[in-house]
Order: sequence, then C-alpha cells, then structure tokens
Amino acid sequence: CGLAPGFISIVANDLASRFDSLESVRMRVGALPQYPSNALNYNLTWSTDGVINEYCEPCEAIVEGELVEVPPLEEREEFSLDGVTYEAFNTSGGLGTLAETLKGRVRTLNYRTIRYPGHAAIMKALLNDLGLRHRRDVLKDIFESALPATLQDVVIVFVTVSGRKNGRLLQETYANKIYSRRIGDQVRSAIQITTASGICAVLDMLADGSLPATGFIKQEDIALDAFLANRFGRAYAQHEMVSRLAG
Repeated sequence: CGLAPGFISIVANDLASRFDSLESVRMRVGALPQYPSNALNYNLTWSTDGVINEYCEPCEAIVEGELVEVPPLEEREEFSLDGVTYEAFNTSGGLGTLAETLKGRVRTLNYRTIRYPGHAAIMKALLNDLGLRHRRDVLKDIFESALPATLQDVVIVFVTVSGRKNGRLLQETYANKIYSRRIGDQVRSAIQITTASGICAVLDMLADGSLPATGFIKQEDIALDAFLANRFGRAYAQHEMVSRLAG
C-alpha cells in the first residue's frame, strides 16, 4: 500500500482493463521539490535509504513479453507535463505485483522515477564512477548533510497505456499532480499525503467490507473508482487530471 507500489498499480490496472489487448503500460512517479535550488534539483522528502536503494537495485520490467530485470538509472527519457520538462529513468520496487499480474498480456511494462533533468547523470557519477554504490552509508551521510528536507513538494503520477480496442490502436493517459497542503493544523508534504492516503484508504475499505476479509489482495485488484470515492482516497481525486479517449 502507498504510492508506488500502491496507488500507481491501481491506476495502471484500471487503464489496462479498458483495452481488448495491451501493447504497453508505462508507469512514472516522482516526489519532487516545488522549488529546486541545487545541482541535483532535489530535496529530501522521504526515506534516504529508500531513495538510494531505488537507484541501486535491479528493476523489474516486461520487455517483448518477457519478465526481466533491467539496470537502475538507465533508459532515461524526457517528457513535458504542464509546460515543465522532466526526466525519468529505471528504479527498483515500484511495480509491486503488477508485473506478475500482467505477464503474458502486455508486450512492454516498465516503471520509472521522475526527476528534474540532470539528476540522473549526477547520480550515475556518484554511484558508478565514484563507487558510492558500494558505500551507501557514505552516500546517505552526504545526502542528509547537504540536501535540505522540504515540505514544499509535489508528487507526480503519470501512467500511459496503449493497446487495441474495437480494432483500433489507442492510448489512454492518467496524469496527476498532488501538492503539499495544510491538513488540520499542520502542513503535510505531498509524499506524506499520498503515502498515507494509499495506506488508509485500503485499510478503511477492508474495515467497511468493500474488500474481502480473507485471502491475498493485490493492490491492482482494487477498483480505481472505489478507491477515489473513499474518504482517504479523495486526497488523490481532488487533484485528478485524467485524459481518456471515448471508445
């Protein structure tokens, strides 16, 4: 439960369910500072260990229909959303069980982390050229000593699915930006809001009987509309921008 893996799997599976057959599922998520001010264009918004692990561990993907591992920080791409340019690259752990769920049904499935341009090149230099991949404790100390934390962040969820429906090749995209905001008497960061929403909504749905009380429930088994209708899931719905093709 949470954001990725978590909510993004619900979105991806919902989009995928609208097609007769699938070609590709591309999932992108990033927790970014609203006002980047250093060479990395990054501030600490969540677990430092988690960020470093994402950049170092092998990444699951489906390539040409086969479940494979791909290297982190590779396959960099750029895209624009609301006039802002971002980069995205392979990172580990974001797919959860979705690769197993869609294996045999999709030709391409991948998950990449969103950053501002230039971040990946510096991280590759630190981890690969300087060898900090093998000294993660040193890199953690550098990050926590030099990169300020911030509550002024934005979470971007960007999922694109393509496939065939009624004989036509179509694409559907979900794009969402969630910003930090005041909840009660405290300002909460976007990553706090989205992570807590993903967890609390699922627990709330379990408690009210919306989800089965027994057995293993994969995140992608949860219906997107039901999640967004939940009192906690509305944290995503309030900012939702969805592009859908009528079919």
